[in-house]
Amino acid sequence: MFVQLGFGTLLLLLLLVAMSTFRILREYERGVVFQLGRFWQVKGPGLILLIPVVQQMVRVDLRTVVLDIPPQDVITRDNVSVKVNAVLYFRVLDPQRAIIQVEDFLMATSQLAQTTLRAVLGKHELDELLAERERLNVDIQKVLDAQTDSWGIKVANVEIKHVDLNESMIRAIARQAEAERERRAKVIHAEGELQASQKLAEAAEILGREPGAMQLRYMQTLGSIANDRTTTIVFPLPIELLQGMANLAPKP
Repeated sequence: MFVQLGFGTLLLLLLLVAMSTFRILREYERGVVFQLGRFWQVKGPGLILLIPVVQQMVRVDLRTVVLDIPPQDVITRDNVSVKVNAVLYFRVLDPQRAIIQVEDFLMATSQLAQTTLRAVLGKHELDELLAERERLNVDIQKVLDAQTDSWGIKVANVEIKHVDLNESMIRAIARQAEAERERRAKVIHAEGELQASQKLAEAAEILGREPGAMQLRYMQTLGSIANDRTTTIVFPLPIELLQGMANLAPKP
């Protein structure tokens, strides 16, 4: 019985040793190996052999991580309070630095993204925050990438998802947009009146240089009015019209 118990204990011990010796890393994983507490090397992917007790390994995922940045209270440069949330895309480029230089690179990157989001957006006005998201995304990405480079992390992209405003600010923006539309409509109407007056002035100048042209224009207007048979037209016959017609008539 003691032989069987000893054999079972030995088998269990060998199994534990094998589990601590052989590790399998997937294609997107790397293992940061420490030997007696000191960094030794980065291994993987595939089958990894470790010396039990002497060597320990930390797995690192090299795939792109999608990190949701929770809503942040941001005060813009024109003193408007908004809530902004975003999404962050990053990946580990150097597993050694990601494990050694920072305690928890996921938590550290998340906290850094939150503070950077508030700092960068606070330098801009509300109109820029609403209309120029692409430029602000690039600014945030550059700041984060520069700060996480020492951790062996590459920030690929930052996207602002939502900008939440309170009801009073939404109404103020709506009134501003309506006033802007009215201003544009008045400007367009004034420009149309100006162009029409310029064309009328040019036409009057041309007709004034040619008396016969004025009479022909007068007759043309009468003809367009007389198309309706139910309309009775009473108009005076100016002397200038007779003189103009006399001038146009062929002389014998």
